[in-house]
Amino acid sequence: MYLHISIDRQLLELRNGDAILRSYPISSASKGVGCQADSYRTPVGRFRIAEKIGADVAWGTVFQSRKPIGLWHTNHVTSDDLITSRILRLDGLEPTNANTYDRCIYIHGTNHESRIGEPCSHGCIRMRNDDVIDLFDIVPNDIEIIIESPNKLGGKIIFFDCDSTLSSIEGIDELARFCGPAIFREVEDLTNAAMNGKVPIHEVFPRRMDIIKPDKTACDAVAQMYIETIVPGVEETLKKLRESGWMIVIISGGFTNVIRPLADHLGIEHVEAVPIFFDTAGQYRGYGINYPTTRNGGKPEIIREWKQALLPSATVMVGDGMSDCETISEVDYFIGFGGVIAREKVKNTASIFVTSFQEILRHMTHF
Repeated sequence: MYLHISIDRQLLELRNGDAILRSYPISSASKGVGCQADSYRTPVGRFRIAEKIGADVAWGTVFQSRKPIGLWHTNHVTSDDLITSRILRLDGLEPTNANTYDRCIYIHGTNHESRIGEPCSHGCIRMRNDDVIDLFDIVPNDIEIIIESPNKLGGKIIFFDCDSTLSSIEGIDELARFCGPAIFREVEDLTNAAMNGKVPIHEVFPRRMDIIKPDKTACDAVAQMYIETIVPGVEETLKKLRESGWMIVIISGGFTNVIRPLADHLGIEHVEAVPIFFDTAGQYRGYGINYPTTRNGGKPEIIREWKQALLPSATVMVGDGMSDCETISEVDYFIGFGGVIAREKVKNTASIFVTSFQEILRHMTHF
């Protein structure tokens, strides 16, 4: 016997040779497939069940760090991604997925049973609680699992820069403003030099962070500023894009902690940006120095990962800076945005250049 999981069909089957003994709908990752650590993607290839956890617990038991901490009931509605009822912990059997055990990739029950059948997890394989209990009782430890890579084309993805695109501010500059006028001007000049392509991003990024060292209070304040300075037309445009079947992703050289509230306000699930770290007192402790958008070439690298993960049928990038222009080779359509700052190099590089979000919609009609 072995388990076969189809990402395309969102289906887990217990097989014995060619015979299908059981079949269950599942949910894999909303970000598609991938074996990188911290990618929030479902790994593919050959695996085994390394651990079975929760044999004697009640239906709906909630696990945290694989320990039971309470019960979930169907009338308890929460957006949290709960791990419930049973855990089957996977171990990768191939070099590409050998980190699966350390990534804590499970087959598990979920509090989001209504979404089973669509990709919506954070990397694990979600099952209905009744189904995962049934599977748990049937399969032994070490049973082999094959997670099949997707083959069919996925949906359409549109990537948006954040600063001076979705919002009219440059978040890093606003963080610098908390440090006084002189530092603000210094950081603003560095930001403009990077966005205009005059200085490499990998040189500018650490220099700005060494100068500012933003704490959590400053980050929270700038997060609110992002929401207060949303560019006119953004919300209407995003609504119509969703209605036309587009997945929306923010891809930014800004900071995840600061952009996340804006993304939540706009209903955008996925943010690709640089993490900032704080100590327990909220003081600056560093940032993700190896995150792709801290260097030139980072945005196309991230888009390549999305394309490999989801096999989208169409990709578009919208942004105002030269780091956005770098994505031209990776997307079907690059739209330069000049509604906040019209950068001449972007205008000359982009196949389409717009100054309002209403214009973006007009150019998307042929997809």
